Amino acid sequence: MTNRERVIAAIEFQKPDYTPHYVDFTGQMYDKMVAYTGNPDYRSTIHNHITHFDLGKAQEEIRSGYFRDEFGVVWNKTGVDKDIGVIDSILLEDPEDLANFVFPEVDEAHVRGVMEALMATDPNNFRVAGIGFSLFERAWTLRGMENLLCDMLVDPEFVDALLDKIVERNLKVLDIALEYDIDCFYFGDDWGSQKGLIMGPATWRTFFKPRLKKMYDRVHAAGKYVAQHSCGDVREVMEDLYEIGLNVYQTFQPEIYGYDYAEKLYGKITIWGGISTQQALPCKTPEEIRAITRDMLSHFPDGGLIAAPTHSVPGDVPPENIEAMLSVLMH
Repeated sequence: MTNRERVIAAIEFQKPDYTPHYVDFTGQMYDKMVAYTGNPDYRSTIHNHITHFDLGKAQEEIRSGYFRDEFGVVWNKTGVDKDIGVIDSILLEDPEDLANFVFPEVDEAHVRGVMEALMATDPNNFRVAGIGFSLFERAWTLRGMENLLCDMLVDPEFVDALLDKIVERNLKVLDIALEYDIDCFYFGDDWGSQKGLIMGPATWRTFFKPRLKKMYDRVHAAGKYVAQHSCGDVREVMEDLYEIGLNVYQTFQPEIYGYDYAEKLYGKITIWGGISTQQALPCKTPEEIRAITRDMLSHFPDGGLIAAPTHSVPGDVPPENIEAMLSVLMH
């Protein structure tokens, strides 16, 4: 089987010859792996089954450690987190500001350039294009998370208007990307805390479920799979996600869900993840990591899993543990 065929078999719950995997790194961690191995092209040695390109534009550094994204949000990356950072200011200080806020035009040339680069990658891999910060995250980066959560209770009309503008823009990006021969479209959006949904299930169903369905339907109409990222515990709405057509849920955190829950999803939603970046990779020994990885794989003998760390591997993980995990994933 090719890498692409293995991923499709996993999604379709048809037993692949072995479990497909995908390992990504934060910038800090990738630099550690390059230094540890002495290989500047270390990523090419891990034989990921998925090629994943994000369609967002690169952020512009406006001063040391501060970066502006295409929506105008400034990210402070001077702290511990050098990859994402924290927002430096709120652009929509008042709901009334939305009327005058200009959303960035979709840069068709940029989207097509990314898609053409994706098409130039190995056709034997499963190709995924995606939008990060695709709905809730994009809304709170503009309004502030605390403000947005309050708005959901006291000013739902504003929240509806803001989310509709985000979806409208996303659909324009989708329409371009879906012209290309990809396998899957990926939406990044964190809704979960360690113990449930940030906004609660009723509010999620009000504001997010119908808009997700609109985007999922657009992807399915083009004959592609849908993958959704959310960290945290989203069990309260997992059946809703299945109902609106989700094919792959990423990221599956074993310290939250447990493999018994994963087995309940078998035949419905394929999980992507399973190797903890909270409680395993940073703090276990290489031998323990090998055992954890083997144990995870043993729960999915017939598909339903894309094996992966539960997040882009952060910089606190010993390189020896990455190599131990890969020694099992890559046989």
